[in-house]
Order: sequence, then C-alpha cells, then structure tokens
Amino acid sequence: MLVVFKSKAAANVLMFVEHAMPILRAAGRSYPDGLPERGVFTAEQLPSAIKGIEHAVGQDRENEQSPHEDEDREPDHPISQAVSFKQRAFPLLDMMREANKSGDPVLWEPADRSW
Repeated sequence: MLVVFKSKAAANVLMFVEHAMPILRAAGRSYPDGLPERGVFTAEQLPSAIKGIEHAVGQDRENEQSPHEDEDREPDHPISQAVSFKQRAFPLLDMMREANKSGDPVLWEPADRSW
C-alpha cells in the first residue's frame, strides 16, 4: 500500500508503507498492528521526530561499509544497489524540517488509488 505524506510547507512525499514504517519508528512512532490509515505529526511533535530520524540516519552512516576498490571488478549498476535508510528517509525528513520552520503539521493518508 502507498501512503502519502502532506504538509503545506513542502511537496507531497509518496512511500510504500513497508518503507515508511522504519522511518516512523525512528521518529518515535511505533505501530505494531500496522500503520494507521491516517496520522499526523503536529508542529510541537516535529522537533523530536526530526531528531529521532537524524539519529537513525547517523547510525545508518556508521553501519555503511566503504566500497572496496577492486580494479579488476566492474562496479555494480546503480539499479542493483540497495537503497539505504538515509536515502529513503531524506524526502520525509526534508518535509519535516520545512514544516518545522513554518509551524505546519505533517499528515499522512493512503495514496490516491490511481497510483
């Protein structure tokens, strides 16, 4: 299922629920029974949510392995490389930062079925 994050402060962010859940956990939201259909980060909740995601991104960077320079081996094609947590989190984190600056909430709901 696709979920869309919305805020007046930034463009919409579209994600699969399974990719959004780890980011939301880092932001301090735990949903053991699955993501609620609709939700919100209020302006007051955004600073701690941002801090949690930034901390998780920092942990992700620490866990990254530096690529081994093997001159005889061709590098993997970008399409076959895994998407890291920080890459997945960046659009939502950016939205949250902008919403925090403007004092707007960040909401989520199911994406339009036309996707």
